[in-house]
Amino acid sequence: MSKDKKGQDIGKMPDGRIVLCGANAYEQKYYFNPLFGKIPKSIQDEIHIVCVLFTEEVGGVITFIFEEDGSLSIETEAAEDDYLYDEISSGLLISKIRRNRQELLSQLSLYYRIFILHENIDDVMAEWEAMENGEEGEEE
Repeated sequence: MSKDKKGQDIGKMPDGRIVLCGANAYEQKYYFNPLFGKIPKSIQDEIHIVCVLFTEEVGGVITFIFEEDGSLSIETEAAEDDYLYDEISSGLLISKIRRNRQELLSQLSLYYRIFILHENIDDVMAEWEAMENGEEGEEE
């Protein structure tokens, strides 16, 4: 991961994506990228709980990562010798998180695009509202 000008870890991966947060069942650790410290504490707490509950139930490692386009990915992995890790349960739980926390994930992506990528707020909001109204992919 990369460091900022002050030497702080900014969670930037070699491929340009930026880690928001993650939890590791093996080390029993949670990481939250300090770059996102201005996200309200209640939201930070909510994603912390989601990450820790995932690793408690399934094991392995879960990571929330912002893609270069501003979308938010959820990735999981397990150690090769972790025979207790259940890949099927992992996939089902990720689907459940996406379904039950859809609004939270969308808002985090919106935050990233506006405050980190510095995209035009009017353009981002118009795109987001169109998506919320089911207008994505419609032609005029």
